[in-house]
Amino acid sequence: MLVLTRKLNEAIQIGDAVEIKVLAIEGDQIKLGIAAPKSVEIYRKEIYSEIQNQNSEAANVSVDLVKLLPVKND
Repeated sequence: MLVLTRKLNEAIQIGDAVEIKVLAIEGDQIKLGIAAPKSVEIYRKEIYSEIQNQNSEAANVSVDLVKLLPVKND
């Protein structure tokens, strides 16, 4: 993991297309601005993890349902 220190209004550049900028510091929270192409999906980590869990559960349910389908013999 790369660890960087940034001050207010300083930024981090990721590749050619993504910039993360410190917009505000309020107590123990910081506000970040992210400039990225619309094709780049950006999520808070806890939301991303929940999406991954739900996708995994949905995939497992689909496999279980397919196993319940009657087999058609021609």
